Amino acid sequence: MRRNLWLGLFFLALLPNAQAREAPVLLIFGDSLSAGYGLPANAAWPSLLQNELARRTPPWQVVNASISGETTAGGLTRLPATLKAHKPRQVILELGANDGLRGLPIADMEKNLAGMIRTIQASGASVHLIGMRMPTNYGADYTGKFAAVYEKLAREYKTGFTPFLLAPIINRPELFQADDMHPTAAAGPLLMQLVLKDLKLK
Repeated sequence: MRRNLWLGLFFLALLPNAQAREAPVLLIFGDSLSAGYGLPANAAWPSLLQNELARRTPPWQVVNASISGETTAGGLTRLPATLKAHKPRQVILELGANDGLRGLPIADMEKNLAGMIRTIQASGASVHLIGMRMPTNYGADYTGKFAAVYEKLAREYKTGFTPFLLAPIINRPELFQADDMHPTAAAGPLLMQLVLKDLKLK
């Protein structure tokens, strides 16, 4: 009787750790806007999203595999190994801003993003695509075609979709760092809530 009691207590003690290991993984795969450039690690929107999803039942584990300066070509190259390492159930894909800032061909960006979406879906994970927009000084033709890529891909591949990550702060210069490109810590909760509102966890 006593032996059975101790065994029961032992397995109860192991249960939280087992549940933590089995928590589904939400992988964030992006650039500096998701890597938290210039911010403390706990102030970037992916960290705030982790805090939010950890309180859910069941909880989710957020893995932020974003790299500052990443282009869609770089992302396409490193994605397979990242998926293999983390085995996510869902992936937030936030890339393309650096392609736009460098004036890279939009057709190449679209091809790379489509390749990543197909790779993620082939792994069994679902995709939530986050779009970006270019400043107006890039010209109406380029900026229009750039934004349209995300809408087209989200529709074609039936992904989740947030049209523009910076939408809540784009007209609030005080929420950008001195480079006028990267969000401040105060912007983090607004970006997190925008993504969370659109995100459909599966």
